[in-house]
Amino acid sequence: LTTKIHHAVDGRGRPLATIVTGGQRNDGAVLAQVLAEIHVPRPGPGAARTRPEAVIADRAYATGVIRTELRRRRIRAVIPDKKDQIAARQRRGSRGGRPPAFDEQAYRGRNVVERYFALAKQWRGLATRYDKLAITYRAAVTICAILTWLRA
Repeated sequence: LTTKIHHAVDGRGRPLATIVTGGQRNDGAVLAQVLAEIHVPRPGPGAARTRPEAVIADRAYATGVIRTELRRRRIRAVIPDKKDQIAARQRRGSRGGRPPAFDEQAYRGRNVVERYFALAKQWRGLATRYDKLAITYRAAVTICAILTWLRA
């Protein structure tokens, strides 16, 4: 009965990749699939871009598995630490390790994702999920993404 939409958007709020899953799926478990969906053609010659410069995400993505995956793909992670991770590192003292780098200035750009979701939720069919089949719901999400690109 519940559904989650996982998006990757560019710096201007235009969706680059979309995955629809059941509501019980963890956001972090789908991140690799969302990153694999990114395919941005270049205006001139050359291969399409498939790797973003940075992933700006909220605290839900602050796990070691996600940070390792982003590091493996050479993608900069702009993800704040969870409060319990900070406390655990401080409790351990010098053995707690160094905290991961965090760019506060870049993190301010995360509101672009939130604004896109607010825009998508203006479409009543997406906000209330009237569709019975997941493929129909994904089609509606795709149409919303196309309309967003056409407005830009």
